[in-house]
Amino acid sequence: MAFEHKPVLLDEVIENLNIDPAGIYVDGTVGGGGHSFEIASRLTTGRLVCLDQDEAAIDAATARLAEFKDKVTVVRSNYSNIKAVLEDLRIDKVNGILLDLGVSSHQLDTPERGFSYRENGPLDMRMDKRTTTTAKDIINTYSEADLYRIIKNYGEDKFAKNIAKHIVRAREKKTIETTFELNEIIKEAIPAKFRATGGHPSKRTFQAIRIELNRELEVLKETLQDMIDLLLPKGRLAIITFHSLEDRIVKEAFKVNENPCTCPPGFPVCVCGKKPKGKIVTKKPILPSDEEIEFNKRSKSAKLRVFEKTSEDNI
Repeated sequence: MAFEHKPVLLDEVIENLNIDPAGIYVDGTVGGGGHSFEIASRLTTGRLVCLDQDEAAIDAATARLAEFKDKVTVVRSNYSNIKAVLEDLRIDKVNGILLDLGVSSHQLDTPERGFSYRENGPLDMRMDKRTTTTAKDIINTYSEADLYRIIKNYGEDKFAKNIAKHIVRAREKKTIETTFELNEIIKEAIPAKFRATGGHPSKRTFQAIRIELNRELEVLKETLQDMIDLLLPKGRLAIITFHSLEDRIVKEAFKVNENPCTCPPGFPVCVCGKKPKGKIVTKKPILPSDEEIEFNKRSKSAKLRVFEKTSEDNI
């Protein structure tokens, strides 16, 4: 299957990155290269570094960006390694960084990847197939308490306890192998009157397992500060999130970097010595238009937040 991923909030991303034709940019989640193509097409003497941990994404992006090969470098790596990748390329600072944290259409629509509850396939869900642990391992080996924890915390599902209980009960009879087998177990765990509303009953559990398996929230938390520190003065970090857990992490990190002071509110002057690293450009997140949602339904939950590094004079 061709790697297809409609770039979400494309115009808004390009506008907010304030692209300098001679600047250096990083797309930390290149996917099919939709955002990167538009960034690269605006560069003259500039450079674009594209990262992704998914082999299919790397192949697709390399092909799509082939006409810009003199200014684009594609690296298979998790964006958590952004500092090391840039060091290897002898790049100290960059003008802009983009993260699109959504699961790609290719990943969702390829049954053997196991990401989608709408397609029957093996319980895989690995963003990086070089890793050995899969969703099947989580479903069949995690304790009931741990399953409850991840479904509750990462899926925010009010039936988390019952879903965990049903999973453990089902795997005592046989190993849970496929997405549709898991669907049936989740369906049985949710009362019929609630299954009729609120979307697909498996949506939250699948999200929770994927987040746990790929350490998505930990990686985001651990890397945000590195990305802000890598920006040049006036450089921008643009992040597209797709659920409240990611958005909360980004929002909080931006807020702390805009106002890091830890002094008690009553103090007349700041004595902690912590200086702002920049400003939040998007006081409220940028959301997709009705037209975009109609064209690409998967963009519906997208939120774009942007942070700008402080100018040199204020560092």
